[in-house]
Amino acid sequence: MRTLIRDARVFDGERTIAAADVVLEDDRIAAVGAGLRTDVDVVVEGAGRTLLPGLIDAHTHVFDGSLAEALRYGVTTELDMFCLPQMLPRQRRLAAENDDVADLRSAGTLATAPGGHPTQLLAALAGTVLDGIDAAAIDFVTDPAQAPAFVAARLAEGADYLKIVIDDGAVHGADLPVLAPETATALATAAHEAGLRVIAHAITASEAEIALDAGVDGLAHVWTDLAPDDPASQRLAERVRAQGVFVVTTLAYFEAITVQGVQTADCARPGSSANAVGALRALRRVGVPLLAGTDATPFAPAHGTGMHRELHLLTEAGLSPREALTAATSLPAHHFGLSDRGRIAPGLRADLLLVEGDPTRDITAITSITDVWRRGVRQSR
Repeated sequence: MRTLIRDARVFDGERTIAAADVVLEDDRIAAVGAGLRTDVDVVVEGAGRTLLPGLIDAHTHVFDGSLAEALRYGVTTELDMFCLPQMLPRQRRLAAENDDVADLRSAGTLATAPGGHPTQLLAALAGTVLDGIDAAAIDFVTDPAQAPAFVAARLAEGADYLKIVIDDGAVHGADLPVLAPETATALATAAHEAGLRVIAHAITASEAEIALDAGVDGLAHVWTDLAPDDPASQRLAERVRAQGVFVVTTLAYFEAITVQGVQTADCARPGSSANAVGALRALRRVGVPLLAGTDATPFAPAHGTGMHRELHLLTEAGLSPREALTAATSLPAHHFGLSDRGRIAPGLRADLLLVEGDPTRDITAITSITDVWRRGVRQSR
């Protein structure tokens, strides 16, 4: 199957081409250029539209139905940060064998202390999306000596990277057990020795410091306990940059959990979205790689539409529309080693999104979807 997308504006993941033709052959991008009038099976008119790489959500939690919902809104790859072991094999098969759902990479089972975050959330979901699943039947880590075995179990589970949780519960209004700093360090060391990237769930500045001490590659959230004008936030951002660590934004998540009005009335409140925006701006000022992620669940933020909201929030926080789109395409592909996607170039996967208008100037155009391709298969709409 050969498809010609004709005369589209092309955002290739990094820059914009005013008008170009893009030829797809089976599951790959075959050519990008002007005047590509070769023999094709299908012609799609791109005039007045923008062709982009499929969006990559760099922080989700996948349940039944999540991957289909994501693809419907142009998210062609989800980077799952914790999927229960009873559910993960089914989701992997679904993504591998079908082109009407988003592709999937996953941390599998995250590393947390017994009773630590997110076990309190899993308990609250019993009988809903976890109906029939024993959410307590997961591995925990209590001692640095357990780190190599825990990482080996994740490799056997098929994990693409390791996620560790450093969260004492303060943001959630709780007092939760938390991994000791030396255990976090041992987990990061064991994961790196096994060739896995390490991403840390840390929501306060002190937790982020522990993650940085442990040697993580990325932070799964910005911190939310420092006021936007606190000099400590800028100092922490500079340390993140010095260590070459990337940060996943998840502004849509913090918006979802912040009580309306509290973020402006009480900027010192842990978990406030105003503080999250302040941290993001500090990170951007010093050049930390920012990856768009939503922390999507079956509830809020939602898969797919949550990414549209995330992109909108990123531009409200000061990113240009082009920076926001880069954060949702080529940057997560680069930092998670997905060298076959995230850009529009010959030889790469034909995971693509075509929208009316120009989201590189007006990010709200990202919602005006006309077509989505996943592995070269055009989705019915």
